[in-house]
Amino acid sequence: MSATARPRLRCAAFNAIQDGKQVVMIVWTTMLVKLHVETFTEHFAGFPVHLHLRALSRIQTAKEARATIKGLEGGGVDMVIGTKRILSESVNFKYVALVIIDEEQRFGVEHMDALKKLKTSVEILVMTATLIPRTLEMAVAGIREISTPETPPEDRHPILIFVGPCSDKQVGAAIRRELLREGQVFFAHYRVSSINRVVAQLAEIVSEARIAVAHGQ
Repeated sequence: MSATARPRLRCAAFNAIQDGKQVVMIVWTTMLVKLHVETFTEHFAGFPVHLHLRALSRIQTAKEARATIKGLEGGGVDMVIGTKRILSESVNFKYVALVIIDEEQRFGVEHMDALKKLKTSVEILVMTATLIPRTLEMAVAGIREISTPETPPEDRHPILIFVGPCSDKQVGAAIRRELLREGQVFFAHYRVSSINRVVAQLAEIVSEARIAVAHGQ
């Protein structure tokens, strides 16, 4: 989901909740659940409205999940953000009006069919950075509306790309320039077997930097 789209979906959720309806947001990882709960909580904190926001994924305890499901069915929960667990048979809603799906291609056809159990008046907002052929075909045929954000987020700086021979001097200058503005640097290396050697080399070039290693193994 692009940074441009996030404020728009938060506004859509806010309007639905202000109308006394429920909002459901479905994402594909527990980390995204945590991230969106934090951002939505921060966003709504600036408004004089009480938001009962809950998360629903495998991270929540059985007791927490039961309380969330009960609140959704009874209307005590305004918005739920969770993984595909939301689509299970045990989850029912009182008056959901808006369903937000983050990255549709991550969900199978059976997951999308599960949305049909909701009321026909529900609005479904699909957010994706990689449009799948089925959705594109529906958009072209006029079955599904499509909107493409073309304006960058506020205060966003352009991405600068430089290609050239690698040297310790250039690498050190680039890293220090980012550290001076209190930013972070990602240094990509193509081989796990030699990654520690590269880390040691970087530690010599920029001794003041705190370096951590992450890879698939």
